Amino acid sequence: MKTVLITGVSRGIGKALAERFLQNGDFVVGTSTKGTSDWTHENLTVLKLDLSKSESIEECAEQIIAFGKKIDILINNAGIWSGAEDDPVLRIKDLRKTLEVNLFGTADFTDRVLPLVNDGGHIINISSRAGSLSYVHDAEYPDYKISKAALNMFTRMLAIRFKDKITVSSVHPGWVKTDMGGSDADMEPKEAAEHIFKLAYTPVETGQFWFKGEKFPW
Repeated sequence: MKTVLITGVSRGIGKALAERFLQNGDFVVGTSTKGTSDWTHENLTVLKLDLSKSESIEECAEQIIAFGKKIDILINNAGIWSGAEDDPVLRIKDLRKTLEVNLFGTADFTDRVLPLVNDGGHIINISSRAGSLSYVHDAEYPDYKISKAALNMFTRMLAIRFKDKITVSSVHPGWVKTDMGGSDADMEPKEAAEHIFKLAYTPVETGQFWFKGEKFPW
């Protein structure tokens, strides 16, 4: 049994991930902005975490530390976007809000729980092809794209810092049918979760960007 920490388990990919690890017999510590979820499991604990608020990050990290459990897999899944899909104009207020959650909050939370991550552990940052400099060729939703490109660099920095100790990966989960991805997306959350689950359990090269178990261009 592994201990898996997943942010944003109340819905979408995070919920599907939590369900998949629980199905495998793992213990899951999940988070949601309200600290609750509409589903339960004997091996699931859900804590309150708002990545836009430093005090919430600190409190959640302290609760996790108090459990006294070491972490085998950390999946930074929680994230936001402005929702302005067809708008190419970069609005600084949207950029600040998005970076606060997708980069600053995620980095802060990760840093606080890092002492709990076992040697040989795996940190997975849920990124997006929207953060790939090679893939992106349009200016839509720039705040989200900038935040995910920055998250990818955070992945590389962590990988270098913990080389030979902790594997660190970025993942493009696919275009998934979630509140963010919309109903026209071509992948169900369970399918995306299965690919991420397999990656989490597979010895892979650290500091890489993945999609369906294959390297994705930065």
